[in-house]
Order: sequence, then C-alpha cells, then structure tokens
Amino acid sequence: MTTYSRNPGEDDGSEVDLTQLDDAFANAPVEEKEFDSVPDGKYQVNVEKVEITTARSSGNPMLKWTLRILAPSCRGRLLWRNNVMATRENLKWLKNDLHVCGLDLQKLSDLPANLERLLDVKLEITKRTKGDSENVYLNRRLVLAEGAGGTGGGQAQGYANDDDCPF
Repeated sequence: MTTYSRNPGEDDGSEVDLTQLDDAFANAPVEEKEFDSVPDGKYQVNVEKVEITTARSSGNPMLKWTLRILAPSCRGRLLWRNNVMATRENLKWLKNDLHVCGLDLQKLSDLPANLERLLDVKLEITKRTKGDSENVYLNRRLVLAEGAGGTGGGQAQGYANDDDCPF
C-alpha cells in the first residue's frame, strides 16, 4: 500500500508493484470528455454532500454543497453551491439556505455537528449564469406527503402537491 499523507510515519512501507501495467497504461487512450453546463432554470435536487472547507482564493471558511439533479431534466447531473462565511451578507445567505433545508441553528459553531441533517434533503433550486459565473439558489424544501415512505427516489408519487412533483 502506498499512502500519501502530510503526516510523516503514516505509510506502512509496503509498495504495490505497478511496473507490470506500464505498457497497457502507456497505450490506453485518453478520452476527451466535455459536458455542457446544466442550463439555467429550476431543478429538483437531492443534497448529496455538504462539507465545511476553506475557500481557495480567500482562505475563509465555506460550506460546500453537492446537489444531484432529480428532475425535470439533466437527471443525475451535479450542481454545487458554496456559502463563504466572511461577511454579514454571506452569513445571512447561509442562514437562509440552512433555514430552507429545515436547519435552524442558534450558533454557527453548531453547524459541524448538524451537517448530517442536511443530507438527502430534497430541494427546488434555481441555477442562473451571469457572465462566467454560475450561481445556484435554494428556493424551497420539497416535502413528502404523509405515508409516502422513503425519499420517493425522484418519483412523482409521495410529494405533498403537484407543485412539489419533480416531473
């Protein structure tokens, strides 16, 4: 096993011999993949991942969202939203986004312990492009009707009303 770590001493010392794969690797074609951006519009998404990290440009703390599109189009594609935590305006946006997801905190320092509560939340979002910048806005939480069971898996049944239907 070869391990890369910033902490010395975490490598167990054993190496995997990859030389036998060198020729196949050298001859393997590289496929250029280019994906069109998700078009601007409203989408129903599932919160796949949330993490507290730091913004590369400023070093400020940031909540990074990974959102998987359920409907109406581009199903399975990913969108991202970043909430930088630097100014009062940034914190206002973050607090509103958390509220839309049903997470109302008294203190921002409680966020790390509550990140799991944001996972698998279904949302309606709006994606807008302005110049080179793509922005994602959390509009509202999609709520399952009582007795629907499960997450609905992106299916139309189970949502509280037709406005919440992902198709």
